[in-house]
Amino acid sequence: MPLVIAIDGPAASGKGTLARKLADHYGLPHLDTGLLYRAVAFALVEAGIDLGDHAAATRAAETLDSASLSDPRLRDRAMGEAASRVSSVPEVRAALLAWQRRFASDPSGAVLDGRDIGTVVCPAADVKLFITASALERARRRHRELAGRGEAATLEGILADIEARDARDSSRSAAPLKMADDAVQLDTTELDAAAAFAQARAIIERARLAVG
Repeated sequence: MPLVIAIDGPAASGKGTLARKLADHYGLPHLDTGLLYRAVAFALVEAGIDLGDHAAATRAAETLDSASLSDPRLRDRAMGEAASRVSSVPEVRAALLAWQRRFASDPSGAVLDGRDIGTVVCPAADVKLFITASALERARRRHRELAGRGEAATLEGILADIEARDARDSSRSAAPLKMADDAVQLDTTELDAAAAFAQARAIIERARLAVG
């Protein structure tokens, strides 16, 4: 029986790490949907096109090549900010929606993480998790991540970016970041990756028992 797990939450909440661990545990394909938007933004930046060019962003989304998702440059801090801008374009979201739903239709199921998985992409997902953490803790995590990659950034600057991104993602008209009514919230502020994984597994197993 297919198992579709939808994981949403703000930047640096730990949802990506958790999604990968859950996908490995259950033997399911995993899609970090944020990479789709980063790839669209990256295509514009590489072509020297302004991120505010909605028509160009839409064309990039419509012609997105899945092979481009493996480019390590998509993980750069600048691409996260750029992705947040292009993801607010309704036409871009519409172009990528079918892509995401095809991925989720794998016969075995799938794990998808993003910001509108439980509300828009997979509203009928078997399990919906909303992963959150305090803005300061998320900034600390992102700071450690960037430092580990040799990228220079201040904690204060990252915190400001995260707060601005939260506001932008939550207030956009197209598929804003919000928790689905039937999602379970998991606050990871005080949890390490192993503890978050254990709690998420418990939530998933309870949901499976409830329908099985």
